[in-house]
Amino acid sequence: MLSRSLRPAPPGLPRPPAPMRVAELDLDGPDGRVLAFGPAPPGQACPLPGTPLAEPASGAAGDVFALVRVRGRPVATVVCRVPPGRRAVDAVAVAARARLAGREPPAAPPHGDLPRTSVVVATREGAGRLARVLDSLLAQDHPEYEIVVVDSAPVTTATRDLVENKYGGLRTVRVRYVGETVPGLAVAHNRGVAVADGAVLAFTDDDVVADPHWLTSLTAPFADDPRLGCTTGLILPARLGTPAQILLESHGGFAKGFTPRTYDPLRPPADQPLFPFTAGSFGSGANMAFRAAVLRGMGGFDPATGTGTPARGGDDLYAFVSVLAAGHRLHYTPQALVWHHHRETWRDLTGQAYGYGAGLTAALTALLVRRPALLPALLRRLPAGLAHARAITASREAGAGGVPGTHGAGEHPWPRHLSRLERRGMLAGPLGYLRARLRLRGFELPDVEAGRR
Repeated sequence: MLSRSLRPAPPGLPRPPAPMRVAELDLDGPDGRVLAFGPAPPGQACPLPGTPLAEPASGAAGDVFALVRVRGRPVATVVCRVPPGRRAVDAVAVAARARLAGREPPAAPPHGDLPRTSVVVATREGAGRLARVLDSLLAQDHPEYEIVVVDSAPVTTATRDLVENKYGGLRTVRVRYVGETVPGLAVAHNRGVAVADGAVLAFTDDDVVADPHWLTSLTAPFADDPRLGCTTGLILPARLGTPAQILLESHGGFAKGFTPRTYDPLRPPADQPLFPFTAGSFGSGANMAFRAAVLRGMGGFDPATGTGTPARGGDDLYAFVSVLAAGHRLHYTPQALVWHHHRETWRDLTGQAYGYGAGLTAALTALLVRRPALLPALLRRLPAGLAHARAITASREAGAGGVPGTHGAGEHPWPRHLSRLERRGMLAGPLGYLRARLRLRGFELPDVEAGRR
């Protein structure tokens, strides 16, 4: 019997992509010598048969997706094929130097004293994967932080047992366990906000591995910009072993590129006609941080949004727009890197497509319900924003997806049924938000969409 991740792809994907190994390469300069090369996240076993990436590739031919660093700083991703008999490091280095040709080496920006930070990790029956992220968080180079694990609507004691038995006791970094009986990601995050003591509150998920410099890079901008309310960072795939994982990454995944960017409500970006309502372009909830006073001042996350609620998502989008609507800046930095374990199966991918659409409109509904003064601004931007969205959807459905790292090459077309699911989710998002609000008040409405997905 085939595993779920190896079952045939649905109609609309004529040539399922082959698995890729994920690696990282560090160069001394854009055309410099190789400083390091190996599997990514570091220390992860190579997920495909063959010799380790850093050894001669005897029988290890195939595609490699690689993060390229220059003296430790992430600058690009490349995809290349390793021919039989050739070392993977040589093939990736050639592709990386070609990608970086003519670029100046990146310089590390100076920063002030790093603020004390609380890292909130929400999980629900995730003890099997939680140790992986906690181990990476304990290896951070940030000088002063704590970790708060929020156990969302637990059914077993597995998460509590893991945190208290493996991570309790005397440590340089304190790891705290907090239980939350009400389900929902936003509720769990708010529980973490309530108990955290950091001046900055960082959030990540239980299915990531954080780069050792992640927390320093994510929180350093707060020391330099008093108007900054939120930061987000780079999210790359930890594995590309199934067609579903590769297809998701080929069409954007969670990555927002390698160019730092500051979003300022006083200077709206010309390339985003719906700003600040284009929250999906700012970052994702697996890699975000807020100035604690700002997040608490806007009432935290909307508890009727997020995974685990009928809204299906949108808690991070709601928070991003709320920060900007309150007059604060939002900064994206690719130096703050986490590796995300994408969902593996086609069923997961279809659920994600529906959830993206539902979460987006649920977040917009939450904003208008809780901040009705934003309605005139949204209505003014809506015509241009809808035209922009239609153009993006048409381009994607025409096959303008590529292999990871080369978006737009048309290598792996996006199945039309996933776009239809996303649009269906958009229609259902406002009702999902209403159902979530009623559930929090003790009422329940039937999920009319449950039988259609």
